[in-house]
Amino acid sequence: MARTLINVPASAKRGEVIEIKTLIQHPMETGFRPGANGRILARDIITKFACTYNGEEVFAAELFPATAANPFLAFTTVASESGTFRFTWTGDNGFKQTETATISVT
Repeated sequence: MARTLINVPASAKRGEVIEIKTLIQHPMETGFRPGANGRILARDIITKFACTYNGEEVFAAELFPATAANPFLAFTTVASESGTFRFTWTGDNGFKQTETATISVT
C-alpha cells in the first residue's frame, strides 16, 4: 500500500469553493529507461486518478509516463453538503488504492 497525503478542509460554508490537495508516494517507472543490466525496466505508473464527492465524480485525471514520481494533484470543487470524498488511484501491474476524507458543510 502506497503512502498518501490528502488535504481536505474539515469544514466549509455551503457554496464555498474549496481546494483539495493529494499526493501519493509511487516509484513511477516510465518503461523507457534501461536498468543496470541494459534491459528496459518495465513500466509501472499510476494511470488514473479520480475523486468523488458523495458518489459523484468531481475530478478525474489520466496520467502518463512523463508524470513525476509521487504525483501531486490539486483541484477545487464547491462544498455543497456534508459528506465524503473518495480518492482512487489506479495504475499498472494491478495497482489500485482508495482513500477517503470527510467534510462538514454548514
